[in-house]
Amino acid sequence: MNKREIVKLFVIATAAVPGLLLGASIASAQAISSDGFLASVPKATCGPRDHTESGLQGETTEQERFSGDSETAYNCNLELVGQESQADFQGAYSQDGPAYFGDCAYYGTDRAATFQGIKVIDASDPQHPVVTANLTDTPAALNPHETVATNAKTRLLVAAQTDGPNFAVYDISDCRHPVLKGSTNASSSSFHHMGAFAPDGKTYYATQNFRGVGGFLYIFDVSDPANPQALHPWQYLGDGRPHSLFLNWNGFLPGVPEGTLLFAGQPGQFGAAPTNSSFGPDGLVIEDVSDYQFRRPNPQIRIISKLFWAGQGQAEAMIPVRINGHPYLISTDEAGGAGGAGGWPAACARGASAFGYPQIIDVADVTNPKIIAKLRLEVSDPANCAALLATTPPDIPGTAPGTNLPAISGTTNYSQETCVADNPEDTKMLACGFQNAGLRVFDVSDPTHPKEIAYWKPGAVRTRVMPASGSWAPGVDRTVDKIAHWARWVVVGKGKGKGNGKGKGKGNGKGKGNGNGNGNGVGGGPGNSADIQLWTVSDGHGFQVLQFTKSFTAQHKDLFENTVTSE
Repeated sequence: MNKREIVKLFVIATAAVPGLLLGASIASAQAISSDGFLASVPKATCGPRDHTESGLQGETTEQERFSGDSETAYNCNLELVGQESQADFQGAYSQDGPAYFGDCAYYGTDRAATFQGIKVIDASDPQHPVVTANLTDTPAALNPHETVATNAKTRLLVAAQTDGPNFAVYDISDCRHPVLKGSTNASSSSFHHMGAFAPDGKTYYATQNFRGVGGFLYIFDVSDPANPQALHPWQYLGDGRPHSLFLNWNGFLPGVPEGTLLFAGQPGQFGAAPTNSSFGPDGLVIEDVSDYQFRRPNPQIRIISKLFWAGQGQAEAMIPVRINGHPYLISTDEAGGAGGAGGWPAACARGASAFGYPQIIDVADVTNPKIIAKLRLEVSDPANCAALLATTPPDIPGTAPGTNLPAISGTTNYSQETCVADNPEDTKMLACGFQNAGLRVFDVSDPTHPKEIAYWKPGAVRTRVMPASGSWAPGVDRTVDKIAHWARWVVVGKGKGKGNGKGKGKGNGKGKGNGNGNGNGVGGGPGNSADIQLWTVSDGHGFQVLQFTKSFTAQHKDLFENTVTSE
């Protein structure tokens, strides 16, 4: 990480233009942090009828939690269209997937005893999404953790068992009713954790629960879905150990064949012992996996470059996007400094960000990646660390699951875990899961000056019994909900605006998406414009369809004109 001199300056934003909703493009003075980047991105300007946060950006305050206010969703420029039926809903693991194909969404749970498996959602009527199937016919589907993935090109869904060796492949040609094609048993002794398809859909890379030195990466050949084969696993004896990963798609880096570069998020956590799964350093490792892509004998993985950083923790996916024709990676860190030794108090003491946040990394030269921007919320600003700690209560009667933090850090985690681009080939916006800070949307059309433009924080479910939820434990009062993983951009009812209609949907990093003809024409009346939706899953409410408000899209047509439906 490049260290810059402390700059005691303020960036004074342009005055607001009367009568226009300018989202986060208009902001008050923004402080510069000690690392030379903005301490936090400018806040979004919300609509007059939105139910907005009252505290720091991303925070749910003590008053909001215990007055009952947080039981109603907080929203800014996004509104709920529909959600799966709550009548028989048992809860969700918002990080187990979600994955998408066609009109369908898929997500799992780590609570195998609930026999929910991988839930299949038909969202063809976005106001009334319905469950059409529960995949329970393989050990992988019953307990997939974060391995649920789809590939649109091959029309496959895969899952890998997190408490055993099973790996399963499903045909999703009929997205509402997946059909098991084949399975195999292969893993390390610590079993599967996360994973991603190669863009062509013929290879799946499965990380393992142990990601420390000596850990393995398991690679599966799924070119014959009925007969998936485990290729020679790769053992990491030093750096390169992926918590999660992405691979380069065609055209991301000119002249580089797709699927030959692996962008690994190596997980590191402050104070972790050398034998620990979270022994760092934390950050990005770019790796050559062409031997596996081309099925060469005796395949090797070669490290091309590394970029590590302090102050965060548990790096996950490194997401490739092109902004203004330039290649970048979007980093993720699911725990922040609060996940390290000594927890949240120790993070404040050493000047770290308590919670993880995205970074924009320039990879035009893959041998020398560089951070150019940090998308911190106010809850991630180190200057707010101690004050936020003092006013964030534990959820009675104690630590609930789902925070990925040590008990000393309490039961709230505002860290970002994933981001999805509105169009990976021409990215202007990112929709990012910030766990207990909900789904946050950023304008990154100027990548060195990112801005928040929208958010959605589902209502708290409090003490409702939800045995399949990643955030539930008996008797625990959950005063916040959680959105961890992949959102999906969906363009509905396209208009006649200008646009190139191109895009590779990366809703969960797997497969090609759908172009949208000649542009979206957003902001007009029904029948004349595109509705821009975001699909997501929260622990407390399951699958939800959101939509940007018409008034907001009307004022930001340039942002939405090339948005594509992601897969």
